[in-house]
Amino acid sequence: MLSVAPKLRPVLDSDFLPAALWQRAYRALVAVDPGARPFALVLVRNDGAVFRHESRVLSAGHPAAALTSLYAERLLKFLLWMKGGPRVLVAGADEVARELAKTYSPQGARAFDCEFMGEKIFGRPFSVEVAPWGALPASVETSVPMGRNLGGCRIGFDLGGSDRKAAALIDGRVVFSEEIAWDPYFQKDPGYHLEGVHDSLKRAAAHLPRVDAIGGSAAGVYVNNEVRAASLFRGVSAEDFEHQVRRMFFTLRERWGGVPFEVVNDGEVTALAGSMSMGDNAVLGVSMGTSQAGGYVTPAGNITPWLNELAFAPVDYRPDAPRDEWSGDIGCGVQYFSQQGVGRLAKKAGFDFPVTLALPEQLIAVQAAMKAGDPRARAIYETIGVGFGYAIAHYADFYEVRNLLVLGRVTSGEGGEIILERAEAVLRAEFPELAATIRLRTPDEQNKRHGQATAAASLPALGAAG
Repeated sequence: MLSVAPKLRPVLDSDFLPAALWQRAYRALVAVDPGARPFALVLVRNDGAVFRHESRVLSAGHPAAALTSLYAERLLKFLLWMKGGPRVLVAGADEVARELAKTYSPQGARAFDCEFMGEKIFGRPFSVEVAPWGALPASVETSVPMGRNLGGCRIGFDLGGSDRKAAALIDGRVVFSEEIAWDPYFQKDPGYHLEGVHDSLKRAAAHLPRVDAIGGSAAGVYVNNEVRAASLFRGVSAEDFEHQVRRMFFTLRERWGGVPFEVVNDGEVTALAGSMSMGDNAVLGVSMGTSQAGGYVTPAGNITPWLNELAFAPVDYRPDAPRDEWSGDIGCGVQYFSQQGVGRLAKKAGFDFPVTLALPEQLIAVQAAMKAGDPRARAIYETIGVGFGYAIAHYADFYEVRNLLVLGRVTSGEGGEIILERAEAVLRAEFPELAATIRLRTPDEQNKRHGQATAAASLPALGAAG
């Protein structure tokens, strides 16, 4: 193992091994290795996008060469869930490419990622291939000038794991909004989801003279309004998903007369809402809610067709890091920056919740304890904040970030203030160059109430096909 000594340690996760520090320590080894080799991972997508990431790795005969396997595997994992792609080309270290191909196979340790990046999201088998350097394609980056359309009578909605929100807007002014509790995760009947969303749209439409456009955000992966993968529908059978969920938003558009209708990942809308509110771009949005959602607005002000599923992005490289029960992987963001993270840490802090108490209720109990001055609750938030500070530094290795927007139920109240304070302390202590250039922000009250719905409603352009 590399020698990595964080200056700040999460009080309830003292063995936390920050990805940012591990990666920097590995790169420092590479920098003094005379036999170091250029190394590239290239993600090729169906839509013509090509994402090329170049770095260097240790020589095959280096005493610490075994570290290269972890470096390359964690790097590929991050890139896959940041940008996505069903085909990976690996150049510069053939033995590493062969290991990656085994790991990211239906029989490998990353079978979950193999399935999702292949058939579930991109509709083709996933592959990792050795490629000569000269045959690698050049990068083809894509972004989408979507959103910021506020004219007309619009509905915006947001689908989360514990509630669905909807708002009615007239020329950008919110005239109605509401939040309705629901429990979509383990519902077997796809009609539960379809009719639930339709009900929210009807309730919002009752406050408008007409409906010109509908825009929505939802947890999961959506491509051209098609549901590709989402934990919201994890209870639905594969057959029902294919026939009733995959194109459910097309069904809803038909019900609403074919008006312009756009749905994208909730993280993208979070970042767009922040950009619209702040009047600035280069925004990485991170929402700590039922899961961890991410979204990005480019320096040019566009959203991206990337996945930005930071819930599955590795942030902790210790070999016994907590395991995500869905993907089976360890050390990924969802176990740190979500209700799941709060529930995990609550046990370490000494809270003895009944096994029947759901995670949202556990979060509410921890928030109440924080309000009452319970030091156990403070320790939870301090732990999240320190881990998040190191995660921000890792994200900044891949995203150009001026503004980091932090929101979600986990960040409500005084606990959220502690998370931000500890994260900023990490940046000042370990990454002063980032502390000077990245502004950590939370939504103002107006944006908390209506920002997500307004941004979602602004997605479709009037007159555009949905």
